[in-house]
Amino acid sequence: MIQRRWQLFFVFLFFMHGSLQATAETGSISLQEALETRGTVIMFRHALAPGFGDPSNFQVNDCSTQRNLDARGREQSKTIGAQFKKLGFSTATVYSSPWCRCLETAQLMDIGPVTAFDGLGSFFEGHVDRNQTLKQLSNQLAAIAGKEDKPVVMVTHQVVISAVTGLGTSSGEAILYDPRNDKARRIQLSTHD
Repeated sequence: MIQRRWQLFFVFLFFMHGSLQATAETGSISLQEALETRGTVIMFRHALAPGFGDPSNFQVNDCSTQRNLDARGREQSKTIGAQFKKLGFSTATVYSSPWCRCLETAQLMDIGPVTAFDGLGSFFEGHVDRNQTLKQLSNQLAAIAGKEDKPVVMVTHQVVISAVTGLGTSSGEAILYDPRNDKARRIQLSTHD
Protein backbone atom coordinates (compact mmCIF):
# COMPACT_ATOMS: atom_id res chain seq x y z
CA MET A 1 0.00 0.00 0.00
CA ILE A 2 2.78 2.45 0.92
CA GLN A 3 4.71 1.55 -2.24
CA ARG A 4 1.56 2.25 -4.31
CA ARG A 5 1.24 5.69 -2.70
CA TRP A 6 4.83 6.54 -3.64
CA GLN A 7 4.26 5.34 -7.19
CA LEU A 8 1.19 7.54 -7.43
CA PHE A 9 3.14 10.47 -6.03
CA PHE A 10 5.76 10.11 -8.78
CA VAL A 11 3.03 9.82 -11.41
CA PHE A 12 1.57 13.05 -9.99
CA LEU A 13 4.95 14.78 -10.31
CA PHE A 14 5.26 13.56 -13.90
CA PHE A 15 1.83 14.97 -14.80
CA MET A 16 2.65 18.23 -13.06
CA HIS A 17 5.84 18.68 -15.02
CA GLY A 18 4.09 18.35 -18.37
CA SER A 19 0.96 20.32 -17.59
CA LEU A 20 1.97 23.64 -16.10
CA GLN A 21 0.15 26.08 -18.32
CA ALA A 22 -0.76 29.33 -16.62
CA THR A 23 1.61 32.15 -15.86
CA ALA A 24 1.80 32.68 -12.12
CA GLU A 25 2.14 36.29 -11.09
CA THR A 26 4.30 37.12 -8.12
CA GLY A 27 2.69 38.26 -4.92
CA SER A 28 -0.81 37.64 -3.73
CA ILE A 29 -3.97 39.67 -3.70
CA SER A 30 -6.62 40.07 -1.06
CA LEU A 31 -9.97 38.33 -1.28
CA GLN A 32 -11.60 41.73 -1.73
CA GLU A 33 -9.37 42.50 -4.73
CA ALA A 34 -10.13 39.08 -6.19
CA LEU A 35 -13.88 39.64 -5.81
CA GLU A 36 -13.60 42.91 -7.75
CA THR A 37 -12.30 41.11 -10.85
CA ARG A 38 -14.61 40.03 -13.68
CA GLY A 39 -14.57 36.98 -15.94
CA THR A 40 -12.34 35.13 -13.47
CA VAL A 41 -12.41 32.00 -11.33
CA ILE A 42 -11.55 31.56 -7.67
CA MET A 43 -10.28 28.00 -7.38
CA PHE A 44 -10.19 26.52 -3.89
CA ARG A 45 -8.49 23.36 -2.82
CA HIS A 46 -10.85 21.52 -0.47
CA ALA A 47 -10.41 22.13 3.25
CA LEU A 48 -8.38 19.89 5.58
CA ALA A 49 -8.97 16.20 4.99
CA PRO A 50 -6.33 14.06 6.73
CA GLY A 51 -4.42 11.53 4.69
CA PHE A 52 -3.12 11.22 1.16
CA GLY A 53 -5.18 10.23 -1.88
CA ASP A 54 -8.22 8.03 -1.40
CA PRO A 55 -8.68 4.50 -0.06
CA SER A 56 -8.35 1.64 -2.55
CA ASN A 57 -12.12 0.96 -2.35
CA PHE A 58 -12.93 4.54 -3.49
CA GLN A 59 -16.35 5.19 -5.01
CA VAL A 60 -17.31 8.74 -5.94
CA ASN A 61 -20.92 8.27 -4.77
CA ASP A 62 -20.02 6.79 -1.37
CA CYS A 63 -18.43 9.15 1.15
CA SER A 64 -17.52 6.26 3.44
CA THR A 65 -14.97 5.13 0.80
CA GLN A 66 -13.25 8.52 0.59
CA ARG A 67 -10.86 10.72 2.51
CA ASN A 68 -13.13 13.30 4.14
CA LEU A 69 -12.95 16.56 6.05
CA ASP A 70 -12.17 16.37 9.73
CA ALA A 71 -13.46 18.82 12.38
CA ARG A 72 -10.67 21.28 11.51
CA GLY A 73 -11.58 21.06 7.82
CA ARG A 74 -15.24 21.73 8.52
CA GLU A 75 -14.32 24.74 10.66
CA GLN A 76 -11.88 25.95 7.99
CA SER A 77 -14.67 25.79 5.38
CA LYS A 78 -17.02 27.86 7.55
CA THR A 79 -14.27 30.43 8.20
CA ILE A 80 -13.59 30.80 4.48
CA GLY A 81 -17.29 31.28 3.80
CA ALA A 82 -17.52 33.89 6.56
CA GLN A 83 -14.80 35.92 4.82
CA PHE A 84 -16.85 35.98 1.61
CA LYS A 85 -20.01 36.95 3.52
CA LYS A 86 -18.18 39.72 5.37
CA LEU A 87 -17.40 41.22 1.95
CA GLY A 88 -21.03 40.85 0.86
CA PHE A 89 -20.33 38.11 -1.70
CA SER A 90 -22.77 35.40 -2.67
CA THR A 91 -23.17 33.55 -5.93
CA ALA A 92 -25.81 31.68 -7.90
CA THR A 93 -23.63 28.56 -8.06
CA VAL A 94 -20.49 27.20 -6.42
CA TYR A 95 -19.02 24.49 -8.65
CA SER A 96 -17.47 21.55 -6.86
CA SER A 97 -15.68 18.33 -7.61
CA PRO A 98 -18.07 15.42 -6.97
CA TRP A 99 -15.69 14.13 -4.24
CA CYS A 100 -17.31 14.40 -0.81
CA ARG A 101 -14.53 16.51 0.74
CA CYS A 102 -14.99 19.15 -1.97
CA LEU A 103 -18.79 19.10 -1.82
CA GLU A 104 -18.71 19.45 1.96
CA THR A 105 -16.21 22.31 1.76
CA ALA A 106 -18.44 24.14 -0.73
CA GLN A 107 -21.61 23.49 1.29
CA LEU A 108 -20.06 24.66 4.56
CA MET A 109 -18.75 27.83 2.89
CA ASP A 110 -22.46 28.60 2.41
CA ILE A 111 -22.07 31.32 -0.23
CA GLY A 112 -24.42 29.81 -2.80
CA PRO A 113 -26.01 26.59 -4.04
CA VAL A 114 -23.47 23.86 -4.80
CA THR A 115 -23.34 22.07 -8.14
CA ALA A 116 -21.18 18.99 -8.62
CA PHE A 117 -19.11 19.31 -11.81
CA ASP A 118 -17.14 16.37 -13.23
CA GLY A 119 -14.59 18.77 -14.76
CA LEU A 120 -13.25 19.35 -11.23
CA GLY A 121 -12.76 15.67 -10.28
CA SER A 122 -9.38 14.39 -9.14
CA PHE A 123 -7.40 12.39 -11.68
CA PHE A 124 -4.55 11.92 -9.19
CA GLU A 125 -5.13 8.19 -8.68
CA GLY A 126 -6.79 7.54 -12.01
CA HIS A 127 -10.36 7.56 -10.70
CA VAL A 128 -11.28 9.76 -13.68
CA ASP A 129 -9.62 10.36 -17.02
CA ARG A 130 -7.23 13.33 -16.83
CA ASN A 131 -7.69 14.51 -20.43
CA GLN A 132 -11.47 14.26 -20.36
CA THR A 133 -11.67 16.05 -17.01
CA LEU A 134 -9.42 18.90 -18.13
CA LYS A 135 -11.34 19.21 -21.42
CA GLN A 136 -14.61 19.65 -19.52
CA LEU A 137 -12.97 22.22 -17.25
CA SER A 138 -11.38 24.02 -20.18
CA ASN A 139 -14.78 24.36 -21.86
CA GLN A 140 -16.26 25.76 -18.65
CA LEU A 141 -13.36 28.21 -18.24
CA ALA A 142 -13.78 29.39 -21.83
CA ALA A 143 -17.46 30.11 -21.16
CA ILE A 144 -16.54 32.07 -18.02
CA ALA A 145 -13.87 34.05 -19.89
CA GLY A 146 -16.49 35.23 -22.37
CA LYS A 147 -18.53 36.93 -19.65
CA GLU A 148 -17.86 39.95 -17.52
CA ASP A 149 -19.58 38.49 -14.47
CA LYS A 150 -18.25 38.42 -10.93
CA PRO A 151 -15.79 35.62 -10.13
CA VAL A 152 -16.98 32.02 -10.30
CA VAL A 153 -16.08 29.92 -7.26
CA MET A 154 -14.83 26.35 -7.79
CA VAL A 155 -13.82 23.85 -5.12
CA THR A 156 -11.51 21.12 -6.34
CA HIS A 157 -8.24 19.27 -5.74
CA GLN A 158 -4.54 20.15 -5.74
CA VAL A 159 -3.90 18.19 -8.94
CA VAL A 160 -6.60 20.06 -10.88
CA ILE A 161 -5.55 23.50 -9.67
CA SER A 162 -1.92 22.75 -10.49
CA ALA A 163 -2.77 21.46 -13.96
CA VAL A 164 -4.60 24.69 -14.79
CA THR A 165 -2.63 27.34 -12.91
CA GLY A 166 0.82 25.84 -12.38
CA LEU A 167 0.55 26.63 -8.66
CA GLY A 168 0.54 24.19 -5.77
CA THR A 169 -1.99 24.74 -3.01
CA SER A 170 -2.53 23.81 0.60
CA SER A 171 -5.87 22.70 1.99
CA GLY A 172 -8.31 25.61 1.91
CA GLU A 173 -6.02 27.79 -0.19
CA ALA A 174 -7.40 29.84 -3.09
CA ILE A 175 -6.03 30.88 -6.48
CA LEU A 176 -7.52 33.57 -8.70
CA TYR A 177 -7.35 32.40 -12.30
CA ASP A 178 -8.10 34.57 -15.32
CA PRO A 179 -8.89 32.32 -18.30
CA ARG A 180 -8.69 35.25 -20.74
CA ASN A 181 -4.96 35.72 -20.26
CA ASP A 182 -4.08 32.44 -18.52
CA LYS A 183 -2.75 34.21 -15.41
CA ALA A 184 -2.96 33.00 -11.85
CA ARG A 185 -2.43 34.69 -8.48
CA ARG A 186 -2.66 33.47 -4.91
CA ILE A 187 -5.43 34.93 -2.80
CA GLN A 188 -4.44 35.95 0.70
CA LEU A 189 -7.21 34.83 3.02
CA SER A 190 -7.43 36.06 6.57
CA THR A 191 -6.03 33.60 9.09
CA HIS A 192 -8.78 34.56 11.51
CA ASP A 193 -12.38 35.60 10.98
